[in-house]
Amino acid sequence: MTTHQSVLILDFGSQVTQLIARRVREAGVYCEIVPFDKGAAAIKALDPAAIILSGGPASVIAGSSPSAPDEAFTHGVPVLGICYGQQTMVNQLGGRVENADDREFGRAYIDILKDAPLLDGVWTVGAREEVWMSHGDRVMALPEGFEAIASSEGAPYAAIADVDRKFYGLQFHPEVVHTPDGAALIGNFLSKVAGLSGDWTMGAFRERAIEAIRKQVGDKRVICGVSGGVDSSVAAVLLHEAIGDQIACVFVDNGLLRAGEAEDVVKAFRDSYNIPLVHNDATDLFLDKLTGVTDPEQKRKIIGATFIDVFEAEAKKIGGADFLAQGTLYPDVIESVSVAGGPSATIKSHHNVGGLPERMNMDLVEPLRELFKDEVRELGRELGLPDHMVSRHPFPGPGLAIRVPGEITRERLEILRNADVIYLEEIRKAGLYDVIWQAFAVLLPVRTVGVMGDERTYEYVLALRAVTSTDGMTADYYPFDHDFLGRVSNRIVNEVRGVNRVVYDVTSKPPGTIEWE
Repeated sequence: MTTHQSVLILDFGSQVTQLIARRVREAGVYCEIVPFDKGAAAIKALDPAAIILSGGPASVIAGSSPSAPDEAFTHGVPVLGICYGQQTMVNQLGGRVENADDREFGRAYIDILKDAPLLDGVWTVGAREEVWMSHGDRVMALPEGFEAIASSEGAPYAAIADVDRKFYGLQFHPEVVHTPDGAALIGNFLSKVAGLSGDWTMGAFRERAIEAIRKQVGDKRVICGVSGGVDSSVAAVLLHEAIGDQIACVFVDNGLLRAGEAEDVVKAFRDSYNIPLVHNDATDLFLDKLTGVTDPEQKRKIIGATFIDVFEAEAKKIGGADFLAQGTLYPDVIESVSVAGGPSATIKSHHNVGGLPERMNMDLVEPLRELFKDEVRELGRELGLPDHMVSRHPFPGPGLAIRVPGEITRERLEILRNADVIYLEEIRKAGLYDVIWQAFAVLLPVRTVGVMGDERTYEYVLALRAVTSTDGMTADYYPFDHDFLGRVSNRIVNEVRGVNRVVYDVTSKPPGTIEWE
């Protein structure tokens, strides 16, 4: 296998550490994320050409604060510290960090003080540039060899450089889109500071993933859970390419899919992918277990546990399996637990995150665990999946269960399916499907009074949701024009029995989530 130039990212628990990896990959450089406390071993094993220290929620002033291994600064390669990463670098190399009275959260502006290779071609001396900050502590004294190259009102050392040793620190976050030139700065660190050429592609990821699957699985059997979405389909095709007939794909129809979706899944696997597929219609089982359940976390856990039960039964039918494969993605992981196992906050439980019951005696294979949705789509195209499959909007593992707040019934699911069909149909007709990251309807546990045909109605409220995003970590609502919303609302109220009112969700992420539950 080709050996690629690599960057090691040491994770201190930031919610956006993986966005650093995204920017590095976009620059064509392979990278790995490792918890800070595993850093020394990772440096020895990976021999990285550069090291990046992530942000994190801790304070270097606290006695038990995490720190980078000494090897990060003695390995002889360029180092970039971001936010907490800058602070621990300064603290460990002999500078001083203090708690700040003037904290900076969100949009901020920095003044460029000096030229440096990190800023070359991006920012010039004397310019005032927009960045995104999130810090309470700040650097107040620099270690020997460092100088300030940018400052802000709340951070006199907003950007620092030791040009000779190729050590750089940024108090702001260049990895997020809210720092407009952030990707260019990371690109400069990789090319102009570290001298990396950018030789990594999705084809290279495919190569590494196949090797990793073969190494993990050996000659053992794998059962792959298929949901019908992009993630599980790409995972299945990748696994099939890696281990061939050692994999058995099982599609569990949980009764919570969109209209016609079960049929589409079966057809795709049998006709397009040429992968054997077991179709288990477990609708009654899932809906019976969800009867009377209204708490969204409980819904997710019931669905996850039931999936496991069904997979276990199917594994026995095919003669047993040693591994369960899933299409888990990084946004699922980071919302459930940080890449380092903490201390980032848990936003919600994901049904396919967190391991397997011990009774199954199976290990997990998750070849997409460190990818974002757009990267999965790119991998799907690399694997030859048809575009209509690859470009589908994300669909949650728990399905429509989390788009029906309150109690789930067959009647409410049918209402939602019928409305969702109309909504997506109108989006496609308007040429907006590929512009929007995710669009769907939500059936609210609310009834309102309406007038239809001069008669009083008392029926459900339906909410429409559409967002734009690049990775699912942040999102903005899509600004439909009112004519479009009026047309969709009119069709839904006229054509879907049980709905007499339609509203549109204009909440961004954060503070909301993309899904409602």
